[in-house]
Amino acid sequence: MRFIADLHIHSKYSMATSKEMSPESIWKWAQLKGISVIGTGDFTHPQWLTELENKLEPDGNGLYTLRKGLHTDSVPELCRADVHFMLTAEVSCIYSKNGKTRKVHAVLLVPDIAGAAKISTALSKIGNINSDGRPILGLDAKELLRIVLDAAPDAVYVPAHAWTPHFSVFGAVSGFDSLEECFDELTPHIYAIETGLSSDPQMNWRLSALDNITLISNSDAHSPAKIGREANIFDTSISYSSMMAAIKTRHGFTGTIEFFPEEGKYHYDGHRLCGVSMTPEETIKHNYLCPACGKKVTVGVVHRVNKIADREAGFKPEGAAGFHSIIPLPEIISETLKVGVNSKTVNNAYMDLLGKLGNEFNILMNVPLSDIEKAGSPVIREAISRMRTGSIHIAPGYDGEFGKIRIFDDVERPIKPVPEF
Repeated sequence: MRFIADLHIHSKYSMATSKEMSPESIWKWAQLKGISVIGTGDFTHPQWLTELENKLEPDGNGLYTLRKGLHTDSVPELCRADVHFMLTAEVSCIYSKNGKTRKVHAVLLVPDIAGAAKISTALSKIGNINSDGRPILGLDAKELLRIVLDAAPDAVYVPAHAWTPHFSVFGAVSGFDSLEECFDELTPHIYAIETGLSSDPQMNWRLSALDNITLISNSDAHSPAKIGREANIFDTSISYSSMMAAIKTRHGFTGTIEFFPEEGKYHYDGHRLCGVSMTPEETIKHNYLCPACGKKVTVGVVHRVNKIADREAGFKPEGAAGFHSIIPLPEIISETLKVGVNSKTVNNAYMDLLGKLGNEFNILMNVPLSDIEKAGSPVIREAISRMRTGSIHIAPGYDGEFGKIRIFDDVERPIKPVPEF
């Protein structure tokens, strides 16, 4: 069966994360978004793992469900669906290799609490796993992979947000030029990388070394509303073993749902303090220095891909899974109503549309435009139509600053008024 999975999120025990990231809230928002399998995040944190043990129950397929007594009726009827949890965690490795400081993040996918507990116990002997849901360890990324495989042989290790400048396997500041340089003889155990918000599959297709690597996408959500801003599409049975087989073989992994990569906060090069954003060509022209203050700029994902790619832009490997580029529905509503994305007005309009049309992914990708207009407005219909065709305007993100998306210029905006909520 076809379903959507978001396998990288964080719990309330991670730094800079909403206290609402509880199992109950994650369960609710997965349904609002249209996600069938959601990562737990942060299983390495002892308190979170205990909470997961208390609030989840095994589904018999390597996944978990929220205990029935914790279910609520807070989800609109058309969005209600089964939600399965997969035990997942992110680990930050900071270490030195080949004469350079490396900062590599990994997403760990595990089929049971026993395996998660074994990994946590092993990591607790290396560093502090209690202070942050995403522990920071002085540990070689290859050694983390070895520990994971020893503790839980069916676990899968995925390099997280693989192109982020500061904390990733290919990052411009602290990464490597190949998976082999990072993982050495253990490289065959890397079956997938997470592309991150600032890149998409099309950018990754430029590296022939990734042709046999599955390109997955996840939200890395720190708050409930951000769940599903990127996700994966499977066509398998809903089970840990089937999903991991799909990731390893790409049979049953049918694609991803992506941010427009320009919206990611490290797409272009730049210097945020000076408000300077540059293309790779401009960065090279300025000798990698900010033209405003003379300090080094942060080299973004486009530049980094250009540097190590061995193919021209536009190449697509045979058999590569496709992808859908989306704008989160609250952002679309925010622009059409001309109010802040976190406002009560946007939230009310969002819930109204979900009540009439079903979950967010269904609205963004499947619902006929005529039905969207009936349930919402001509402006929302036009906005979603433009999103589906990529007819939008984006000022690319840079140096930690998210890109700015506009669907309409003022002169383009349909004149029919938007209903108030």
